Amino acid sequence: MNDLMTVVDWSRWQFALTAMYHWLFVPLTLGLSVIVGIMETIYYRTKSPRWLSTTKFWMTLFGINFAVGVATGIILEFEFGTNWSNYSWFVGDIFGAPLAIEGLFAFFMEATFIAIMFFGWKKVSPGFHLASTWLTALGASISALWILVANAWMQYPVGMEFDPAQMRNVMDDFWAVALSPVAVHKFFHAVFDGWVLAGVFVCGVSAWLLMRGRRRDMALVSVKIGGWTGLVGMILTLWTGDMSAVDVARVQPMKLAAMEGLYDGEHGQELVGIGVLASEDDRRAGKDPFLFKIGIPYGLSILANHDPNTFVPGINDLIKGVSFTPEGDTINTVSYAERIAMGKKAHEALREFDRALAAGDSAAMEAARASIKENYPYFGYGYLTSAEEAVPPVGMTFYAFRVMVMAGGYLLLFLIVALWSVYKKVELWDRKWWQWVAILSVAVVWICSQAGWVTAEVGRQPWIIQDLMPTRAAISAIPSGTVILTFWIFAAVFTALLVAEMSIMIKQINKKEEEE
Repeated sequence: MNDLMTVVDWSRWQFALTAMYHWLFVPLTLGLSVIVGIMETIYYRTKSPRWLSTTKFWMTLFGINFAVGVATGIILEFEFGTNWSNYSWFVGDIFGAPLAIEGLFAFFMEATFIAIMFFGWKKVSPGFHLASTWLTALGASISALWILVANAWMQYPVGMEFDPAQMRNVMDDFWAVALSPVAVHKFFHAVFDGWVLAGVFVCGVSAWLLMRGRRRDMALVSVKIGGWTGLVGMILTLWTGDMSAVDVARVQPMKLAAMEGLYDGEHGQELVGIGVLASEDDRRAGKDPFLFKIGIPYGLSILANHDPNTFVPGINDLIKGVSFTPEGDTINTVSYAERIAMGKKAHEALREFDRALAAGDSAAMEAARASIKENYPYFGYGYLTSAEEAVPPVGMTFYAFRVMVMAGGYLLLFLIVALWSVYKKVELWDRKWWQWVAILSVAVVWICSQAGWVTAEVGRQPWIIQDLMPTRAAISAIPSGTVILTFWIFAAVFTALLVAEMSIMIKQINKKEEEE
């Protein structure tokens, strides 16, 4: 058992490491492709050599980032087979479909048009080259769509049915999977987040150029394009984030409770703006979960239900299976103790089905199938021994969410000031302190983006598939030493790739400065 838990923990760490490194490159690819497309469109309309030089400058940085992102993404998909084979078997028919579409359609689309984008300047017409640039950007977003459809299905499994004869889930409604509201909102939220990240990145690099006294005209027009892309992206990110919050309240209420450190809900629930959690022992003992907090009255009820008076259940409420209607009437939903019992019934019914199948007993098979179907919504709870195991890491989820929100608020202010100053001809961009603010904001936007993924993924724990499969049931039967070894190998390789990308980007910027 100890070796099993070691494999689970290290496999989770390895996947988290790979995913977080990969997510360093993905949003920049999504956003920078759009910015390059806008710049080339301006060049196509004006035929200005300045815009051609500007487009090629940012296109080169996009290409460097794209290459490293592809390398980390391929490793991420391979880990489903090496470390999470039980998961891959259990839902491979569903989870594999969007990944296959991404590989066969979106990835090949990107690969085709990115070649024209970089090597076709004098080989194809300007219009066809511009179309290739925008198709590369579209391909990157379509690639993100199918990957996020797969991820959203893990958060909200729909469009499938469990087949006890195969002991796996099979897809019965492709469009329910592809057009799930969780998938749609997650996709747009991630893409617009990429616009914000790329916009701030362009502002930061432009500030660096200004600090070095090089390519002033290019830097200032880049701030305008990057600033507008980032600001529009931020507004749309806030909008899609609101829709995602409603989705979480509806299909993952335990995640929402963990995000807020909420143990006992109430009507007109406040939103914790800033807070410091008490120790986990004190929280579990029923003491005040906060050492300090500043709340926004009715904020969480508005965020979750768009109604300031509704009830938002806390962790204890969900475990007990108690909720309330908008009118204040008590609803006895399924408690976590009942979910565990139903999950174990589903497991036992699956074993009975297997025995009946081996014996050729059709009547027993149908009875077992009916029992499985009745209890299957809580199949994953059958792996748990207590309700507390279904509670996510509250501290990490709570603080990651606040880091994301506070960093997002700062970035909104930064983008507004950046655009105001560059249009009003205020000498702010010539001030060294502001240039440093812009450069350091690049780190802030990446922290914000990573904190969003930590909130989404850690808040889902202990589930790899919400309510159907905990992470500890999804792993491969491999020695813990192998996972530990590959974790450190990947850590070294990914760090080397990140250092290499930064080094190549800096050299490329310096090269362009010298060619000026």
